[in-house]
Amino acid sequence: MTTSEGRGAAPAGSVCVIGLGPGDPRYVTPAAAAALAEADDLIGYAPYVARVPERPGLTRHASDNRVEVERARHALELAAQGRRVAVVSGGDPGVFAMAAALFEALDGGDPAWLRLAITVEPGITAMLAAAARAGAPLGGDFCAISLSDNLKPWDVITARLEAVLRADLVIALYNPISRARPWQLGAALGLAAEHRAPETPVILARAIGRPDEAVRILTLAEARDAPADMATLVIIGAAATRLVERPDAPPFVYTPRRVEAAR
Repeated sequence: MTTSEGRGAAPAGSVCVIGLGPGDPRYVTPAAAAALAEADDLIGYAPYVARVPERPGLTRHASDNRVEVERARHALELAAQGRRVAVVSGGDPGVFAMAAALFEALDGGDPAWLRLAITVEPGITAMLAAAARAGAPLGGDFCAISLSDNLKPWDVITARLEAVLRADLVIALYNPISRARPWQLGAALGLAAEHRAPETPVILARAIGRPDEAVRILTLAEARDAPADMATLVIIGAAATRLVERPDAPPFVYTPRRVEAAR
């Protein structure tokens, strides 16, 4: 429902939430690069802000992790002053990232913010970059789940994992493990082992597009003891996920598009 209440001249400022992709500057879209070039202010988590080259006329506002909504409010406040603001995220800003935080700040915030020009420029999210390195593991139905319980209870995460494991979807796991959350990935893989065969392919893709990139293709049984960190994206295959072995290179991983009807 729309009303005329609060209508007036739109502020001159704007906010664009921009996906920087997985790390390699080649994966930044031309539209994202153009939006960065037009910005007066750059806002984001410090490592992402550092990925954007400095230039005259650009004011940088780097901040720590876990202050996403505060960061979003800052962007909206600057835009309300007439600034052109770029808010940067790694990967795609709409996948467990800053776009949702911005709209959370907008929802119930200063009514004047509703008249701002707000746009989102997509980027290549981690699961797509990881899948491309490994082959086509997301070729069939899949889902993405964040293992971070900072913003949702762990029992909600396990209930969702149970549901998608029963549905036999390929699963991309974001935020799998950290120093503050050292056990969640092992618990998730243990739960997967109750539903899927030990030889199910699992991809651990770390820092895709960066100099320290590493991709490991393991079985579900092997993955439970494999090291990982917050830069790792984990893909758990479905029952139909296959390996294409190669003589002098790691195998390709793919999930067929065709699904046979249940009997």
